[in-house]
Amino acid sequence: MKRFWREATVAQGDGGWQVLLDGRPVRTQGGAAQIVPTRALADALAAEWAAQGAEVDTTAFPLRDLTDLAIDRVAPAPAAQVAALLRYAETDTLLYRADPDEPLHRRQLDQWEPLVRAAETRWAVTFDRTSGVIHRPQPAETLTRMEDVLAGQDPFRLAALATMAPLAASLIVALAALDNNPPADLFAAANLEEDWQAELWGQDAEAARVRSARLGAFTAAAHFAKLLPPVR
Repeated sequence: MKRFWREATVAQGDGGWQVLLDGRPVRTQGGAAQIVPTRALADALAAEWAAQGAEVDTTAFPLRDLTDLAIDRVAPAPAAQVAALLRYAETDTLLYRADPDEPLHRRQLDQWEPLVRAAETRWAVTFDRTSGVIHRPQPAETLTRMEDVLAGQDPFRLAALATMAPLAASLIVALAALDNNPPADLFAAANLEEDWQAELWGQDAEAARVRSARLGAFTAAAHFAKLLPPVR
């Protein structure tokens, strides 16, 4: 697609901020008004448009895609998104450990346990850890509490979580990203087992490419969340 605008600017709109392309407001991919809650996010969205050359790279709009996800899909049905995210609390990868006598177990304890304990303290819950891959149900009261936590998020943060939780296979990691923890460190923790295997057996170019793409998407979602209004 050819570039069809000369200038991307930002203006205050009805209930927030919006990007203008040559004075015309951008709409979401679903056709809704693309109004965002902060000037910082609007500026970042405008920068994505401004960075395009004569040929438009449609894959170079991660913040726009997250914004459209929030407005077009999450906002009309937030309960459905909460239910989808809650499944990552039920099967969080940080709660499934190697057997205690395996070397991997020690690394999991070092990198995962601080994140799990921080989440338990932050949300006043208890997560059950287990060895192996057999599903172990989490306490009902923990899931109820995490559902309440998710229900309290706005559509934009839910959109960020909806991107990060699948990439990390972890709701704990995704929520930690909302607290401004370094995204690269969080992704490394979530990807610990794959990185461990790569250390032992080597990593081919395709696996490295996929890991890099997943890290990029995770980092973009964390940055998107950072551009939202502070949680009160």
